[in-house]
Amino acid sequence: MKILLTGATGYIGRRLKERLLQDERIELRVLVRNKKSISPSAKEYVDAIEGDTFDRKALQKALYGVDTAFYLIHSLSQPNYKELDRVSAQNFVDIASECGVKRIIYLGGLGVKNEDTSEHLLSRLESGEVLSSHPKVQTIWIRAGVIIGSGSASFEIIRNLTEKLPIMTTPKWVSTKAQPIAVDDVLSYLQASIDLEYTHNLIVDIGSEPLSYKEMMEATAKALGLKRTIIPVPFMSIGLSSYWLNLFTPVPYSVAKALIEGLKSEVLMQNDHAKDYFPHIKPLSYIDAVQKAVEEIEANQVVSRWNDHGGKVWDEVHTKEFSDAIFVDRKVADIGTIEPSKIYQSFTSIGGENGWFDYDFLWEIRGIIDKLIGGVGLKRGRRDACDLRTGDCVDFWKVVDLKANERLLLFAQMKLPGKAWLEFKINENQLIQSAYFYPKGVWGRLYWYGLIPLHYLVFNNMIKSIIKKAKNL
Repeated sequence: MKILLTGATGYIGRRLKERLLQDERIELRVLVRNKKSISPSAKEYVDAIEGDTFDRKALQKALYGVDTAFYLIHSLSQPNYKELDRVSAQNFVDIASECGVKRIIYLGGLGVKNEDTSEHLLSRLESGEVLSSHPKVQTIWIRAGVIIGSGSASFEIIRNLTEKLPIMTTPKWVSTKAQPIAVDDVLSYLQASIDLEYTHNLIVDIGSEPLSYKEMMEATAKALGLKRTIIPVPFMSIGLSSYWLNLFTPVPYSVAKALIEGLKSEVLMQNDHAKDYFPHIKPLSYIDAVQKAVEEIEANQVVSRWNDHGGKVWDEVHTKEFSDAIFVDRKVADIGTIEPSKIYQSFTSIGGENGWFDYDFLWEIRGIIDKLIGGVGLKRGRRDACDLRTGDCVDFWKVVDLKANERLLLFAQMKLPGKAWLEFKINENQLIQSAYFYPKGVWGRLYWYGLIPLHYLVFNNMIKSIIKKAKNL
């Protein structure tokens, strides 16, 4: 059975990939923007095609000979995501038909079209309609609401608000009803859809018990052993609510706004097809899903996070060669007899709770400024305190290249008047630390010159601290 998985480096896709690899019947192929985002352990078991759903040649290559294809794609991080989603879905179903694909399995969102439906949800619904429109390709459309699991955007928002705010003044949307579902249950429905004996298009709504967002936060507080007071107020607008989430949770303003707009209307199941066609799947209760997510976080067993997807990052990484950078701050230090593996272990441990060595307060200030202007800030932290992989987020950086015992390359995702990278490289008996910056106009140049004194302090200390830490490993 040949299966194509799109979105394989995203939150759901990465977890589904691990499940599919356990099925000996399946020959798995993935479509990714950058092959480096596939872990070395998975590369020998999957056929990785580089490209995206806007590249018709790559799609033809990816879908050729495929029996079933998973469509786990969304362009939420792009300004014109609604149009991009429509084109992407149309390309996918058209070429799937040309290649003889029998079934598409799509994960969309719960909800119905009305005057309160958000642009985000309308886009998800439209994608499902496009995928279901071709007479020669069957589509199994799984629709989920709030997904609860370690690293999911919804859970990160609810958990962060509950942990950080003993008393919460919340907008009226906290009374909106939704049907949350554990991420493992979502994966079970998706995986079971492969073998579903059904020949027509099918929409399957999934979820556990209906709860308001206020009830979810109260249940989360109970699971965390906390006491919280929630006071709804009528005057918090969508914009103010989004900004509030941006400040107190890891999600950036653009994502928070899209999610908040979706809370104007209830997202409840519209059919019983989950029970009818998948009676063997019994969804976890909300509080059980929360407790499982917390256990994974505490045990450093987070498989994927909402910010894993690379999106246009891979395009931005390769737009220019580093040797052409207008500004470069490079530090070089001898590592002597220290093993390269220890130097590598030292510089790949930076960020998150591990910190950035002696000048953490400067990084904190930069993170706060970034949050205030709608950026990602430092709250994303790390997926794992020890392990790092290509595609991971490290505070406001994205890991775009990683070579064991040799190199770490980070791409800056904070708000900047330009583009920036931070590279750590081991070359023979030297550690080379380089900050690259491509300024945008005059403001970009002024930004770089203004930070020279801080760079002197931070980067000089950083390379010394990396070597010092490696000596103690």
